[in-house]
Amino acid sequence: MIKRLYHKFKERRDLTSGSISRNMFFLATPMIVSNLLQTTFELINMFWVGRLGSTALAAVAMSGSIIMVVMFMMMGVGVGTTAMVARAIGAKEHARAEQVVKQSLVIALLGSLILAVLGYIISAPLLELLGATPEVMPLGASYMHITFAGSFVIFFMFLIMAVLQGAGDTMTPMLILAFSLLLNVVLDPLLIFGIGPFPELGVSGAALATIISRGVGCLIAFEVMIRGRSHIQLKLNNYGVDGAIINRILMIGFPASIQMTLRGLMGVVLMWVVAGFGTMAVAAYGIGIRLSMLLMMPGFALGMASATMVGHNLGAKKPERAVSAAWTAVLYYGAFMAVMGLIFFFFGAPLIAFFDPNPEVVKIGAVLMAILGIGCPFIALGLILDRSISGAGDTMVTMINTFLSLWIIQIPLAIVLSEQIGIGINGVWYAGLVAQVVLAVLNLGWFLTGRWKHKKA
Repeated sequence: MIKRLYHKFKERRDLTSGSISRNMFFLATPMIVSNLLQTTFELINMFWVGRLGSTALAAVAMSGSIIMVVMFMMMGVGVGTTAMVARAIGAKEHARAEQVVKQSLVIALLGSLILAVLGYIISAPLLELLGATPEVMPLGASYMHITFAGSFVIFFMFLIMAVLQGAGDTMTPMLILAFSLLLNVVLDPLLIFGIGPFPELGVSGAALATIISRGVGCLIAFEVMIRGRSHIQLKLNNYGVDGAIINRILMIGFPASIQMTLRGLMGVVLMWVVAGFGTMAVAAYGIGIRLSMLLMMPGFALGMASATMVGHNLGAKKPERAVSAAWTAVLYYGAFMAVMGLIFFFFGAPLIAFFDPNPEVVKIGAVLMAILGIGCPFIALGLILDRSISGAGDTMVTMINTFLSLWIIQIPLAIVLSEQIGIGINGVWYAGLVAQVVLAVLNLGWFLTGRWKHKKA
């Protein structure tokens, strides 16, 4: 039974025909699990680091917000690669799909080396800029140094996952991530607390465990691609640089990188605002953000499934089927978010207390969770349409919409509500809710114009 189910998910599917819901199910289900596994990496780190105290937890939260910005700069390459691979597969141009993969690896290699060096240099100054206390500073800097030193592993693994998913194979990435997570579960307590022959590294141990486990997963993913054990094979011969393909990847990926970087930088700015309310507020915010990311993982999966189907169907000259795929994903994720929104609203306090039982952290975090719960339907609509439009290669508009909602509305409103009007830390949460509504409306408006269907990729 399990073997039959595995082959069902693993088989090559024609996403340009047949039931949209069925194809969406077989694409999205492994991606939902994969995204949950991705988020679980951070949650596991937060859980074990939380045993070291609120100061250690705040260090990981502050460091994570900075690391996220740097990682987002390269994730746009994955968006461009996915769009081009999906379009090529839909048009039955498999040789072009392989070339896209090779050129994206060239970009990722050079970019990751630059960011690894730059990230190592700016770690301490950025933490100081965010207002890290003397106790938090050394812990956060150590965590960031290790993560940046191994950033190429994270980039390459993310990119290969995006390639396989764009080709329609979502089962293989899920299995690789599951193995990496199991390795991380084992390594975390060993390296954080120094169990047995392992050194006691504290917060640094959490970062090292993640890099090692993702590195092993990266090697497995390369082996799968080179041996052709998925829907697309990477041949090591004729590995020349193709400027035209690299340029196209960057043309699609650059706005996506900017969009993701805008989100990451917004997180850094909001962390700076939250830090003004004390270490307990930072700890609550760090937990709340990671729980909200867990909530969004199914949406990222359905959005990616929708983006893949949009790309395949636009490549096959079936734009209306692409539209139907997007709305199907909105329906499914909207239903999920309605349920999870209620859970966040009514059970926010115990969820926060699981990671940090400090009464002040729980009090602050419970309000954040309730407001996140109210915004769930708007997150569903905005996220799915964003990914669907990006799957067509139209990343410039989604970048503009993100900039308007986050930087023109959310950040100024967060500062005004929390500091000038005097609502306090809750003003930051209310500003986030307003931004979610605005982003959903902007993405919906552009999607309904249909102009994204004519974008070349």
